Amino acid sequence: MNSCEIRHNAAGEPRIVSETGLICLIGGGAVDFEAVQDLVARGAILVAADGGADHARALGLRPVAVIGDMDSISPETRDQFGDLLHHIPEQDSTDFEKSLRVLDVAGIVGFGFLGPRADHGLAAMQALARHQGAPVILQSAQDVVFHLPAHREMAFELPPETRVSLFPFASVACAAEGLRWPLDGLTFDPMGQIGTSNKATGGALRLMAKGAGLLAILPARHRDQVLQSFGLSL
Repeated sequence: MNSCEIRHNAAGEPRIVSETGLICLIGGGAVDFEAVQDLVARGAILVAADGGADHARALGLRPVAVIGDMDSISPETRDQFGDLLHHIPEQDSTDFEKSLRVLDVAGIVGFGFLGPRADHGLAAMQALARHQGAPVILQSAQDVVFHLPAHREMAFELPPETRVSLFPFASVACAAEGLRWPLDGLTFDPMGQIGTSNKATGGALRLMAKGAGLLAILPARHRDQVLQSFGLSL
């Protein structure tokens, strides 16, 4: 049985959920409802970020907490989940960033942060690249996006021709085995070299970023492999 505990951090912000398992964090953007239901059915704890509570309500699911500045949640959902609301009013961060700050968890799979708005998707990916806490995977209907931890090898078993994209938010090199187009001698940079639509050769794919700031993007069907590479499971 998973358990949740209300705490506060040293800055006085609510440390809203303390969890040894996996969190399914649902935002207000486009959501793969089937994938959310699957994760929750397999034991993930549901948390909503602001308008993501409307998605939870539409699915008939009750989150353990709703986090954010509460500028997107509908009045009907606010009334239904009133006892779960954790209002963080400051406007210098997104609801996704607020959630990352106040969740004390083993890992997070986030839905509803990558689209359909481009500014929301870019803000979420930039926050993902800066995040230094528990592993976070963002999932859309097409993709999973995650920050490659610096100096730690990540390994996956992928079929030949699987799309593998690497997008930098800082200047960073990456060692790799199992890609059609090698990365030897390359330094990725957001204003220079990026790594769109490389391909797995089949079998073991190994990636190790030489610093922080490099995001990897794989097809969404490989999410559980990414979880396993982070040492997470359901």
